[in-house]
Amino acid sequence: MTNYIGLSATYHDAALAIVNGSGEVVFAEATERYLQYKRALNCEPDSLNRVADLLETYCDVTDDWVVAFNWSRKRPFYETFCALADYFTPAGLMRPRFNKRSTFLHKYQIFHMLACQTNSMAKGGINLVRQLRERWPDCTVRFVDFSHHLTHAAAACYTSPFEEAACLIVDSFGDGGSLAYYRYKDGRIHLLEEMKGIESLGFYYMKLTELCGFDWMRGEEWKVMGLAPYGSLDETVYALLKETLAVEGCSIRQRLDRICACMEQLEARTPVLSVQQRADLAYTGQYFFSELMVQLVNQCDRLCPSDRLVLGGGCALNSSFNGQVLEQTPFKELYVPSAPADDGTALGAALSAHDRDHPDRRPRAEILSPYLGSRLAPDRLQDMVRFCGLPCAKHSPDRLCEEAAQLLAQGKLVGWLQGRAEFGPRALGNRSILADPRDASMKDRINERVKFREPFRPFAPAILHECGTDYFEQYQPSPYMERTLRFRPEVRDKVPAVVHVDGTGRLQSVKWEWNPRFYDLIQAFYRLTGIPLLLNTSFNVMGKPMAHSVEDAVSVYLTTGLDAMVIEDYLFVKPDVENH
Repeated sequence: MTNYIGLSATYHDAALAIVNGSGEVVFAEATERYLQYKRALNCEPDSLNRVADLLETYCDVTDDWVVAFNWSRKRPFYETFCALADYFTPAGLMRPRFNKRSTFLHKYQIFHMLACQTNSMAKGGINLVRQLRERWPDCTVRFVDFSHHLTHAAAACYTSPFEEAACLIVDSFGDGGSLAYYRYKDGRIHLLEEMKGIESLGFYYMKLTELCGFDWMRGEEWKVMGLAPYGSLDETVYALLKETLAVEGCSIRQRLDRICACMEQLEARTPVLSVQQRADLAYTGQYFFSELMVQLVNQCDRLCPSDRLVLGGGCALNSSFNGQVLEQTPFKELYVPSAPADDGTALGAALSAHDRDHPDRRPRAEILSPYLGSRLAPDRLQDMVRFCGLPCAKHSPDRLCEEAAQLLAQGKLVGWLQGRAEFGPRALGNRSILADPRDASMKDRINERVKFREPFRPFAPAILHECGTDYFEQYQPSPYMERTLRFRPEVRDKVPAVVHVDGTGRLQSVKWEWNPRFYDLIQAFYRLTGIPLLLNTSFNVMGKPMAHSVEDAVSVYLTTGLDAMVIEDYLFVKPDVENH
């Protein structure tokens, strides 16, 4: 048996994935969870102590290992040139000897990212190899690397329910560009077109995030999507943006002179924008992004006619656009993986390496479970139950869902931690904070008491799949909370806490075979209230990753306004709730 370890050696969203010799994904997790450092900026994917535990827990005892990287070892000429020109050093970043822009971002920002990326690629795998040599000194280790966009495509196609599909990858940048088209058929991924150049919808959206007053380095693009529905189209800004980017054939083309002029105008306005003007900018920027993405998806259909589309890359995290794909393009089915951004490329690298060694194997056409991350350590849970003094601990596995559903129906805020963590940025019922969606004040209550975040940020509905068509127009299954759909008008007043200002919700479809206990919890709530969905948000506070350990969970529970917490088979209820 061979173990395949994939590394996302990117300066942001580093991750590690393990695929066994049979091609089964046994582990996948972003580094930010273990470190509890959002996005794990400039951190290696194989932390020295952490990787030792992963090898012992998830890998077969073998003398054959493959370490796969998510970037091509051969780098583009411009990276080598910039390094030789000393642009990647602190002193080089300070020298005003390069143009201000070559795209939407300032040149020093681009060089900083390239410098960080160069260092991340150099560091990736060093800790892993040390642990392999110490545990299996005579083992054979092979190192393979793949193009960045191919690892995005592999993570998306190989985990999809499709036997054939068109595949579109859109991100900020790959090994030489930001856009690639693939055909997926008979278990093989075939490159059709790949754009070269700095033109990038990802860079555009990063700048839009900055102009709206948020920080793309912290991954706050979500805030633009949340704010946009409060705004309306600003015709002046839209006209400016239309001059900067255009889709031409399979590529994106930019007019740098217009970008420079547009950004100077918008940057001058940013410090004095009112709240409503920021919302209008977010709406207009999102509108332009979706307009270009529709053109790219339609081009993908022309290159590779199919009823099915697989979408990957960082831009595939734009759930607002994802919900429009089937309405505005010829495709009839859409699949977006649970981790479409760079954390997912760790899995794509491992799967690509296994595919290279097993050319006759065909992946099963079924969606991959997202519950691929770490478990909460049972010994730490037992220690917590014994020693931490948290009141009202109940060990009642047979009644757990019913008791938690009763608390939720009473308007209590419940933390819910079960099994293995989700792979990707969304809580899908294993690291969640849950609430009753019937109370319109619940959204503000959670934002103020638990998440400590902006009031315009919406919350997601987790709905029983069989009830999806009753609540959403043109319902499409959404297993990973990856798309936003419109609620039916007649049900919006029933669940106001999860209906965004524009009448939409970023839903999670829940089936029993995908997550039995979470399904049973929603069913228990349904029996009590007649509502087949719960408000679901991630178990964290703003700016922190989702809880990784029992200690992380207790910290969030005790320092926020959560009323109760369920960890595995234990229910904890705060005294004021228990005595109410």
